[in-house]
Amino acid sequence: MIGVLALQGDFALHRAALGRIGVPSLEVRRPGQLDQVAGLIMPGGESTTLLKLLDAWEFVPALEKFQAAGKPIFGTCAGLILLAREVRGPSQFSLGLVDVAVERNAYGRQKESFEATGAADLGDGRAPLEMVFIRAPRIRRLGPGVTPLAWHQDECVMARQGSVLVAAFHPELTDETTVHGFFAGIVRLER
Repeated sequence: MIGVLALQGDFALHRAALGRIGVPSLEVRRPGQLDQVAGLIMPGGESTTLLKLLDAWEFVPALEKFQAAGKPIFGTCAGLILLAREVRGPSQFSLGLVDVAVERNAYGRQKESFEATGAADLGDGRAPLEMVFIRAPRIRRLGPGVTPLAWHQDECVMARQGSVLVAAFHPELTDETTVHGFFAGIVRLER
């Protein structure tokens, strides 16, 4: 079962995408629920608000323990920001679980949100992938152990380091299930 952090953001749409590919999911609202899931999706939202909620519910040590146990985590948009090693524009606390530097809101404000067709290489060669960017962060640096997996105009927008997957865009806002299926595959391999 894959958990979806249900504190803010489009957690219901992530669960719907998982349901379309036959993967059971659970809304995770308390740290103790992490014991019930084999992987976790951290959806978008507003990163400073999510950070306050994570702190208020004492999620930070539980998430660090979850990842240290090798359980996969997938962060989208604000989830990427929270998982990044370095956050710019402005700087803020993050879990530092993936060696990337991100710049908050680098694709523009709410009114500059857009949909685009990018490309992803999830093991079968590059293929088109629909992407939705809403106040999205930009990945400005990839550490040496980070593998780029998807691009928009030759700029990396999705990457993986070990059991941590991150995306600057919102895969749950498209009809495609490619990215959710890829994450479900990571969860199956790590079990």
